[in-house]
Amino acid sequence: MIGFFVRALIVALGLWIATLLVPGVGYRDLLSLILAGVVIGVLNALVRPIAVLLSLPFLILTLGLFMLVINAAILELASIFIHGIYFQSFFAAILASLVVSLTSFIAYMVIRD
Repeated sequence: MIGFFVRALIVALGLWIATLLVPGVGYRDLLSLILAGVVIGVLNALVRPIAVLLSLPFLILTLGLFMLVINAAILELASIFIHGIYFQSFFAAILASLVVSLTSFIAYMVIRD
């Protein structure tokens, strides 16, 4: 359970970095970022496997780059549930998903379970 919250904080950190680097991504307050991290974690556990399975031909065709679109869709879905974060366009969500993915990858390499 603690690992889930650590991952949620890492995603919140990635979202915060995305708000600094990507124009069109914003947040209202720190609580919104943390709640978004938790919601994204839940959506990754429930929705992402189904989305990956349904989009498997696109994933194979694009050599996995379609995962950025799936991650962006999850970020957009999280922004529907948490009104404190917003994306002005889907392209901003794609760039934010790239930043969140890179931040998560680097953090997991440093922290390691």
